[in-house]
Formats: sequence, C-alpha cells, structure tokens
Amino acid sequence: MKVVIMGCGRVGGRLAGLLDKDGHQVAILDTDSYSFRRLPPDFKGTALVGNAIDEEALKRAGITEADVFFALTQGDNRNVLAAQIARHVFHVPRVICRIYDPLRQEMYSSLGIESLSPTLIFAQMLKEKLES
Repeated sequence: MKVVIMGCGRVGGRLAGLLDKDGHQVAILDTDSYSFRRLPPDFKGTALVGNAIDEEALKRAGITEADVFFALTQGDNRNVLAAQIARHVFHVPRVICRIYDPLRQEMYSSLGIESLSPTLIFAQMLKEKLES
C-alpha cells in the first residue's frame, strides 16, 4: 500500500516505521526536519520537510497515488484541513485523522471523516483498567 503520513511526532514516526517494516511504501511529511529523528535507522520510506496543507508538498509526497492518508499532528484544525484536502482534492480512498477534542471528533465523524480521538480511547482504557 502507498501511505502518506502528516506529522512525524511519536505516533507518526512509530506508525511510519511499522508500516515501512511491513513493506508498505511510506512517505512522511513534517514541518521540522528534526522530527525525522523519530524514524527508525533502517526506514526505507521518504521523509519530506513540508506542510501537508500545502497541495504541492502533498504532491511531492505522492498523495496522487496514495491509498491511505494519516493526519497525525498535534493540531486538530490542521489535521481536519489536511484530511479534507486529501479526501476531496486528491480523492485518497482512505483518510484517517487524529482529533484530540472529543466533541470535534464526533462532529467530524458524522461528516464522514474517519477520525480517532486519543482522549476518548485512553479515557475508556483507563476506565476498563479500573473496572478489571
């Protein structure tokens, strides 16, 4: 699969490494080249400095051939904007977006954006841990 990831933080870097190891074609974008230190030393994918809300940066990352786009920055607004661009401008078949704010995540899900809220997921995990 061809995958484009926006954001090389802890999650983006880890996901890029896992997908690369599994043989997927991975391109990861971040606005800060220092973030690429999180990629494993044997990463075979492409790491590009750029802003994934910029269509030219997305094209350099291979968005036009991507099967999946992940929006994984710390900013909910940037993630949603990039997800919308990937879905509606480049017609990426699957777009997955991290949204910290549970209210926003619910709203974006109802608009058809496949989104996950780490806030909700972790709160649920803690509740289950308490109850076990």
